[in-house]
Amino acid sequence: MEKLYDKFLFNFLASSEKNAADIIEAGKGYIVPGIVSDKFHSIEAGAAMIKELKKTSPIVSVGLGGGGNPDNWRKVLEIAALSEPGHLNQPFETASYTKGFLDAKGLPNQIVNALVKPTGTVGKIQLSSGKILDVTTFLEIALEQGIESIKMMPVQGKQHLEELIYLTSQASMLGIRGVEPAGGIDATNIIDIIEGVKNIDIEFFMPHIFGSTIDPVTGETIPGKVKEIIEKVVGV
Repeated sequence: MEKLYDKFLFNFLASSEKNAADIIEAGKGYIVPGIVSDKFHSIEAGAAMIKELKKTSPIVSVGLGGGGNPDNWRKVLEIAALSEPGHLNQPFETASYTKGFLDAKGLPNQIVNALVKPTGTVGKIQLSSGKILDVTTFLEIALEQGIESIKMMPVQGKQHLEELIYLTSQASMLGIRGVEPAGGIDATNIIDIIEGVKNIDIEFFMPHIFGSTIDPVTGETIPGKVKEIIEKVVGV
């Protein structure tokens, strides 16, 4: 996909093919539409939505839902196995298994991220299990396991920005393809986040921007909110 400044993509939820098309247009094409697994009553329903959204975008993201609930990892995997979305969210503990499973199923081009949490200390991350690791040690393990992207959540807007910048710089040096922050990102803080990593040479950096852009009545992502965020970033 075309990336802003050859680096930045932005993940927003889409409730339908039309909603996806509208937010992609509003976001000047730098958008990866997505779903969260816990919003679907069945694997088949989630897979059907992915196939609908793929009419508008070559890559669709399947999220865990529930604030990054690791218990949803298998549902995400099963939706992906039926729909080939291109991008999956997983806790670190299941990311390598998920990638290997999809490769064995003949779906080799799926980017599977590994979710970790900030700790409040630069250079440390926390796994879903609660274990705290040095960032460099963690990234070396992730790289050995074939993990291509790291998701840090919840970054709480700018609260964990220095940790995010450090993670991104170390990921770049070690050869991890992407970093994906999530949690509390909106129009008020996106510029600071983008400016913090703009000089780091990494293949992609993809903020996940959900709550602040979703209409609470319709459940749709509001194209005007997407446009506002992207217009702030263009020119940074």
